Amino acid sequence: MTGTLRVGVVGTGSLGYHHARILRDVRAAAFAGFYELDAERAHTVSRELGVRAYSSLDALLADVDAVSIVVPTRAHHAVARQALAAGKHLLIEKPMTATLDEADDLLALARARGMLVQIGHIERFNRAIRAALPHVDHPLFMDSDRLAPFNPRGADVAVVLDLMIHDIDLLLTLTGAKVRDVSAVGIPVLTPSVDIANARITFENGAVATITASRVSRDRMRKLRIFQRNGYLSLDLAAGTGELYRLRTGVDFAALAQAAQPLEAFVERVPLAAPEGEPLKLELESFVAALRGESPVAVTGEDGREALAVALRIVRDIERALPTAVPMFAVEANAGAGA
Repeated sequence: MTGTLRVGVVGTGSLGYHHARILRDVRAAAFAGFYELDAERAHTVSRELGVRAYSSLDALLADVDAVSIVVPTRAHHAVARQALAAGKHLLIEKPMTATLDEADDLLALARARGMLVQIGHIERFNRAIRAALPHVDHPLFMDSDRLAPFNPRGADVAVVLDLMIHDIDLLLTLTGAKVRDVSAVGIPVLTPSVDIANARITFENGAVATITASRVSRDRMRKLRIFQRNGYLSLDLAAGTGELYRLRTGVDFAALAQAAQPLEAFVERVPLAAPEGEPLKLELESFVAALRGESPVAVTGEDGREALAVALRIVRDIERALPTAVPMFAVEANAGAGA
């Protein structure tokens, strides 16, 4: 894309606010403003950030080349479709859509119109993940825990689509393989849909992963452990840190078998490091760079669809084991633009 790139944001709730804040200052693009359905919220955001609040989605779309869509999940398809029909490139917050049919519809329309679509799987830009990727080598087993206190934002969908989908996308990225089997359990606690879930995933290349996600935890935790033949990676996604544990070279296994030795005698601990960077800022900068033809799309629409497909498969498995559970979208979602 040549010339001045103009971008905007649709939805300025708790997350959308930060999309607007960051895009306002990205030098490679001109931030036009945002559209927010809640007039009072729009006034507040406009005043705090010093940016324009558009009176309608059509008015915003008429002024931009691309938009970041940060509305409730159930509104993703309608808003994204309107933007694509208007010939705009998109960044859509995760999950891509509420259903696979909606995702397929958007991908088909984007291809027909020649529009770029990126999905907001922000953990791809986590410092711990960026530091670990050069050391990942055919993972055999992965274990992920993502726990958080309850937050009404995102509660219109099951915790699988609210939180676990982050880890699903990471696992698909780390293995580079399709999912073969899924076994999952979960229960609703504070909402009619599933609030705590655990899944075991087997990939076509033989790798296995277990994932736990909860939005009713007292404490926050975002940890990922990756086991492979050359070592073990322990990542703290909340802190953005990680370590690699691997066997030292020249270990005398015969001597090791004769007597207990401290772990440090035969295992090397390697701290993992990557450049500092706010993940959302890196994500939005990657979107702008892709629009300008300077880099490939970091998380494609097809990537987002694949993560959604696995998440929905997990939800279906949970619902089969929990027949009395209310379907995951039973919570009446606010159809407005303020996610």
